[in-house]
Amino acid sequence: MAPELMLFLLFKLGKDRYALEASRVIEVVPMLALKHLPHSPKGVVGLFNYRGQPVPAVDLCQLTIGTPAGERLSTRIIIVNYGSRNQPHRLLGLIAEQATEMLRKNPKDFVQTGVNFLAAPYLGPVLMDGQGPIQWIDEQRLLPEHVCDSLFAQTLELSTALTGNMTNR
Repeated sequence: MAPELMLFLLFKLGKDRYALEASRVIEVVPMLALKHLPHSPKGVVGLFNYRGQPVPAVDLCQLTIGTPAGERLSTRIIIVNYGSRNQPHRLLGLIAEQATEMLRKNPKDFVQTGVNFLAAPYLGPVLMDGQGPIQWIDEQRLLPEHVCDSLFAQTLELSTALTGNMTNR
């Protein structure tokens, strides 16, 4: 029986490589203009328009290593469904550098590091290849629950306000 392979989207945060399960990705788009959200939590950099819907964007570099993603042609917004215990699944944009490659691997090839990252529960197992480690990211665990609740409530309020303004014209 052939090993079960899974498709991963590869990207970089600083100099390190990471992988995201491709089946969880809705679309990868080039960087778009962002509307800044004042007083946003760390890593939340704004909103962008995705097919007429405001979607919050999280800069993975800023969230994880403390510096914004570089303005490169390969810097992309990875759109995923993000769900929490208290909210239905909503769209979330993840800004990452060099999000242009795919990798097909057996998930069992990723091994636990033995290190428990309490402050970073999204960090998963690691795959070693000829270029070094690739760490699996669980995008559903990126943001604390209270940040999700606040972020998606703010997005919903903005969406309602925009829709209301359009229907009042």
